[in-house]
Amino acid sequence: MSAPNDPRGDARGPGGGTPADDTMTLRVVPADDTMRLRLPAARPGPLDGGPNGGPVPADEAPPAPPADSKPSGASGLLKSSAVMAAGTIVSRITGFLRTLVMAAAIGVGTLNDSYQVANVLPTMIYVLVGGGALNAVFVPQLVRAMKKDDDGGEAYANRLLTLVMVALAGVTVVCVLAAPLLVHMMSPDIAADPERRAVTVAFARYCLPTLFFMGAHVVLGQILNARGRFGAMMWTPVLNNLVIIASFGSFVWAFGGFTESAVTPATITPEGVRLLGLGTLLGLTVQALAMLPYLRDTGFRLRLRFDFRGHGLGKAMGLAKWTLLFVLVNQLGMIVVTQLATKAGSLAEHAGHTGSGITAYNYALLLWQMPQAIITVSVMTAVLPRISRSAQDDDKEAIRDDISYGLRTSAVAIVPCAFAFLALGVPMSTLLYAGSGAEGARGIGFVLMAFGLGLVPYSVQYVVLRGFYAYEDTRTPFYNTVVVALVNAAGSALCFAVLDPRWAVAGMAASYGLAYAVGVGIAWRRLRKRLGGDLDGRRVLGTYARLVVAGAPAALAGGAVAYAVTKALGSTASGSLAALLAGGLVLLGVFLAVAHLLRLPELSALTGMVRARLGR
Repeated sequence: MSAPNDPRGDARGPGGGTPADDTMTLRVVPADDTMRLRLPAARPGPLDGGPNGGPVPADEAPPAPPADSKPSGASGLLKSSAVMAAGTIVSRITGFLRTLVMAAAIGVGTLNDSYQVANVLPTMIYVLVGGGALNAVFVPQLVRAMKKDDDGGEAYANRLLTLVMVALAGVTVVCVLAAPLLVHMMSPDIAADPERRAVTVAFARYCLPTLFFMGAHVVLGQILNARGRFGAMMWTPVLNNLVIIASFGSFVWAFGGFTESAVTPATITPEGVRLLGLGTLLGLTVQALAMLPYLRDTGFRLRLRFDFRGHGLGKAMGLAKWTLLFVLVNQLGMIVVTQLATKAGSLAEHAGHTGSGITAYNYALLLWQMPQAIITVSVMTAVLPRISRSAQDDDKEAIRDDISYGLRTSAVAIVPCAFAFLALGVPMSTLLYAGSGAEGARGIGFVLMAFGLGLVPYSVQYVVLRGFYAYEDTRTPFYNTVVVALVNAAGSALCFAVLDPRWAVAGMAASYGLAYAVGVGIAWRRLRKRLGGDLDGRRVLGTYARLVVAGAPAALAGGAVAYAVTKALGSTASGSLAALLAGGLVLLGVFLAVAHLLRLPELSALTGMVRARLGR
C-alpha cells in the first residue's frame, strides 16, 4: 500500500490488488516500428516508503531504458540501473526514517490515523483521474514522438504536460473545496467525531494540493526517462522525505515528542496542524520543482501548448481501459480497509490500546514490504528482459525456466524474512517506534506479525505475474487483482466483525496475505495453462517446502529467545535491541543449520555469491 503522496502514483492501497511494484510490459506499434517498454503499473503504494505515509514505491521496478535511449550500450544500461537502484535504496531508507519521525511526533493513534487518511487522498484521487493511464499509455507515446517527430517529441511532451497540469489544477481546486466530503468517504467514523473531523479536514486541505505536484513530477520524470535520464525520478523523492522529516522534527522541537505531549486530535494546536500540513505540501513541491534543472540539461524547453486535437492524445486515452479498471478496483479496496481500520483504531484507543488503527497497518506494511522491494524485485529486474525476449520467440520452456529461477532464488531470502517477521515483529517495532510509546509500538508489532507469512504469496504473485506481462497480457492480472481485492475486503470485514477492536487490524493484515495466497493459486493455474501445462511446479514447491521446514523451527527458537530477553529486560529501546539481536541470531543460525542439512542448492548458490563478493 504505499505512501500516499507519491508523485509516481500508486494504484495499490491497503485494499490489496497487485503489489505496488508490479509492472506491465506494453508494446507500442508505430507505423513502421515496434518498441518494447517495461513500464510501472499504476501504483502508490507506502511511498517513499510505503503505504499511506509517504511516496509509494513505484520505484521498486523502474522503467528499463528504451533500446534507443541514451546512455546506450551495456555500460550505459548498467550505469543507469546502478543510479536508479541507489536512488531507490536511499529513498526507501529516508521514507522509513520519515515514519519514525512521524511516530515520534504524533504517535501511532487516532491523530496519526487522521493524518494518514488525509495524506492518502491525493494519491487516490491522482491515480483515479489518470495517474495509472499516464504511466501505462502516455509514456510509450512520448517515446514514439521522440523517435518519429521532427522536434524530437518536444511539442507532444509540452501538450501532455499542459493537459495534465490544467486537468489536475481543476481537480485540485474541486477536491480542496470538497475536503469534508472526501474525509467522510474515507472514514465515516472520523467524520462523526467533530474534533477528529476538523483536524482531518485541515490536514486534507494541505495535502490535497500535492496531487497537482504529483502529476508534474510524473510527467517531467517520464519526459526525462524517454530521453535516457533516469536518475532524477529515483532521487528527487529523497528531497520530499527530507523536507517532511524536517517538518515533523520541527514539531517535536516546538511541542515535544509524543511520549511527552501525548498530543491528540483534541489537543493539537492550529499552529501544529499548519506546520505538519505545510511541510507535507512543501515536500512534494520541492520534489517536483527539483526536476526542472535536469530537464533543462537535456535541452528541453517547457512551453504551454493547448493545441491538443489531432495529435494522438485522445487515442492514447482510449487505450487506458484496463489500467483505469485496475486502479479503480485497488482504490475501492483501499477505501474499505481504511474505513474499517480507522473505526477499529478509534474503538481500541477508547479502550486504552493505541497502535491498533490504520497507522499501525500502514507502518507494519511498510516494514513487511521491504524484503520484497529489495530482493524479489532485484531478482526479477535481471530476469524480466530474458522472459520478454522468450515471449517474443514463443519459447515457453525458457519462460518456465526463468519464472522457476526467479521464484526459487527469491524464496531463499523471502521465506526466512517472513518467519522473522512472525517471530520478531514485536521487538522490531518496539525498537524502531519507541518514540511513539511502548503500547503503540507493540500494536504495530502485532500487526507486523500478522502480516508475516503472507510475504511468501505476496512475493510469489509478483514473480508469476511477470509471465503475463511478458506476453503483454494486462487483462489477466486485472482479473487477478479483482479476486485479491475482494478476498482482502471480505476478510477485513469479517475480522472487524468478529475480533476485538484491539486485534481487528492484525486480522486485516493476515487477510491481506490470505488474499494473495488465493490470487497466487489462480494466477499459477492460468500461467501454467498458457505455458503448456508445466511451470516446474514440483521443483519450485520442493524448494519452498524445504525452506518452510527450515524456517518454522528457526522462528520458534528465535521467538522464544526474544520473548525471554524481553521479559528480563523489558520493552525499552535497549531491551528490544537485545531481544532482536539475540532472537535474530538464533533464528538465523537454526535456519542455516537446517537448510544445510536439507541441501538447498539455491542457498548454496546465494552463500557462494556472498563469499565471492567478500573475496573469500
